[in-house]
Amino acid sequence: MTWGAYLVYGRGIDPRVGARVARAAAAIEADPPAWLRDWIPSYDRIFVEYDPRSVDAGALGDWARGLEAGEGPEGRRVEIPVLYGDLDLPEIAERTGLSPEEVVRLHAGVDYRVYAVGFTPGFPFMAEVPEPLRLPRRAVPRKRVPAHAVGIAGVQTGIYPQESPGGWNLLGRTLVRVYDPHRARPFLLEPGDRVRFVPRKGAPPGPPQPVELLEAGEGAAVFEVLEPGLLTLPVDAGRFRAGRYGLARSGPLDARSLGVANRLIGNPPEAAALELNLAGPVLEALEGVTVALALQDAHGRMRAWARTLRRGERLDLRVLSGGARGYLAVPGGLVLGRFMGSASPDLKGRIGRPLRAGDRLRAAAARSGLRRVELSWRRDGRAEPEVVLRLWPGPQAEPEALEALLRGRFRVAAADRMGVRLEGAAVPGGEVTSEGVPLGAVQVPPGGAPMLLLADRGTIGGYAKPAVLHPADLARAGQLREGDRLRFVLDPAARAYDVLDV
Repeated sequence: MTWGAYLVYGRGIDPRVGARVARAAAAIEADPPAWLRDWIPSYDRIFVEYDPRSVDAGALGDWARGLEAGEGPEGRRVEIPVLYGDLDLPEIAERTGLSPEEVVRLHAGVDYRVYAVGFTPGFPFMAEVPEPLRLPRRAVPRKRVPAHAVGIAGVQTGIYPQESPGGWNLLGRTLVRVYDPHRARPFLLEPGDRVRFVPRKGAPPGPPQPVELLEAGEGAAVFEVLEPGLLTLPVDAGRFRAGRYGLARSGPLDARSLGVANRLIGNPPEAAALELNLAGPVLEALEGVTVALALQDAHGRMRAWARTLRRGERLDLRVLSGGARGYLAVPGGLVLGRFMGSASPDLKGRIGRPLRAGDRLRAAAARSGLRRVELSWRRDGRAEPEVVLRLWPGPQAEPEALEALLRGRFRVAAADRMGVRLEGAAVPGGEVTSEGVPLGAVQVPPGGAPMLLLADRGTIGGYAKPAVLHPADLARAGQLREGDRLRFVLDPAARAYDVLDV
């Protein structure tokens, strides 16, 4: 189990507070305790994820208060060339009463301090934007912001390293990559750096090539991919202790089903396997091999089987019955490359990729056998017209927002690995100073449409989070499909996130 807390060093965006955060973050990185799963610094606080079985709130506070003894990082001064124009620049000029040229002159006329890196890999959170340019975020975030876009939101400015959703007002695009996973130093900017934007002409760079994880490593090839499926991804437990760079946790959306599939063939529960999304692949066995498949629906009804395939036999997984995602395990787990400690992909960060036709899948401990072995397991639950998910109070647990979540009825408008966008009852939301975002947070922008944030969520965000999903319900949330209906209940043993002033 993982729980979270906010270590608060001040309030708001202030260089002195930012320096305290930087010193504490440097101390954590130098000597992270074993019970610490991740840490995400932001403007005035550090969000930490930890194992509550190993440390309680009192011990956590004592540890946090001893973090600032060392020196913080010494920043550099970095110039970033920007092609200003188009995007939201005309609208920004109109809303501020300035000409586009004046907007550019003001934005490029000051140095900005990098306070944090997050949201997506390499996204720098910087301040302070000149007073005339301080506009709020968009009420409804865009589904797609172009890569390298430079945005402003209140006193903040930042750079979107990759195409992603986002709610900031866009001024232009950089002519350099602030993140490239192939560089020895993937992240161009770090907390403490000073940045000056320089207007330039030119073309923004294209995206970096993905880091290949599937073809790395050695092992017996047990399958060839004939058809890749809709979005079939190799996953392991996920990428821990990398949130401070904006890298997603990734890993399985349904860790429970991954664990069931692995256990059926004797693997550790977090061994690398395939995550099948909506429509799975067609595979051909290159030798006799035992496999297991598990999936549940959003109500928690589980189906699983294991069997041995002969060489040349095809495994057709194009139709998944039950949930949106299934997990296919092979003996010993898949053999994959790793990036910052994990074999899971981060598609926003250009790490890993889905299956392609012609790929060969390697197993760490392939067992062959011509005798067909059949094993099936099924756990049914009562069918309900709505999916019911439990909530705990979140970092901004305002009573009106919690009441709206608990009384409302919702429908899934869209779902992917980043999260589940809901429509239905309006929920009071709004903006907050950008801070670390818990896995499973219910985020509500000013427009009032909640979103459940899942494994590929942005690590830092600036919208209200009135609630967080019960950790045991994350797996079922990962099985939600477009059109599913759901409601929330407050877990009677609900525990609010700790906010510790240090």
